[in-house]
Amino acid sequence: MQAVDKARVLAALRHELEAQLELAQAAQHHAQAGATHEESKPENDKDTRAVEASYLARGQARRVVDLEEAVVKVNALVPRAFSAELPVALGAVVKLEHDAGSLWYLLAPAGGGLSISTGSLVLTVVTPQSPVGKALLGRRVGDDVDIRTPQGVRECFIAALC
Repeated sequence: MQAVDKARVLAALRHELEAQLELAQAAQHHAQAGATHEESKPENDKDTRAVEASYLARGQARRVVDLEEAVVKVNALVPRAFSAELPVALGAVVKLEHDAGSLWYLLAPAGGGLSISTGSLVLTVVTPQSPVGKALLGRRVGDDVDIRTPQGVRECFIAALC
C-alpha cells in the first residue's frame, strides 16, 4: 500500500476549507453591501430587489458559518494510524477496489466531496453523513461494501486502511 502522510492530507484539506471560507466571507460582505445599498431600495410595492438582496446576504452568512464550523472540525481531527484489524472511523484513509479500479477516500468530519492530492494519490473526502461514509463506517479490511451512486449500486471491497 502507498504511504499516506495524513498530517499533509489534513493540512491540504484545512487549506482548501480556509480558502473557501475566505471566498465566502468576501461574497457575504459583497451581498450585505448590496442589500443595504441605496439602489436596493424598492421603487414601488412590486419591487422585490431589497428582499432578494437580503435573502442572498442571509444565505452567504449561513455559508460562512458552515465553513467556519468545518474548519474547526477539521482542526480538531488528530491524525492516527489504522491497522487492518481496526474498523473504519474518522480520520481513516480507505482504499476501495471494484471492477473498474480503485478509489481512495478520507473519512473526515467536514469537506465532503473535495479532492485532496498528495503525491500521486488523489483522495476524495467523505463525511460520515454521506452514502459512502455511512457504508464505510465500522467496516474492516476485506469487507465487501455496496456504494449507492446515481448510476446504481457499485460493489466494492475494502482493500486497505491506514
